[in-house]
Amino acid sequence: MPRAKIKTAIVTLRMPPRTKETLREMAAAARMTLTDYLCICGLGKQIVRVDGLDAVFHELKAQGRNLNQLTTLANLGKLKVLRGDDLVEGYAKLCEQVGQLTKAVT
Repeated sequence: MPRAKIKTAIVTLRMPPRTKETLREMAAAARMTLTDYLCICGLGKQIVRVDGLDAVFHELKAQGRNLNQLTTLANLGKLKVLRGDDLVEGYAKLCEQVGQLTKAVT
């Protein structure tokens, strides 16, 4: 897991309350904090929101847990024969979904 960036510099700015609320709404729509939203926009980077990633990540975590459990059983010697067809098929579907999402973003 990458270490979190340490934020120590403070920038203060003044704006009308309506502008602040509009920026908060835009940040919320991008599922970002106001600070992160302003930093990315200020650096001229593009914000890309991809719908459908939550379901893919959920499935990827589930597949990872399954693989971890199978690996643990194999290392303990409790697993003699493994039919990995279902596991391989699940990963193939995930790869296909990620490929489709990547095409939609680019």
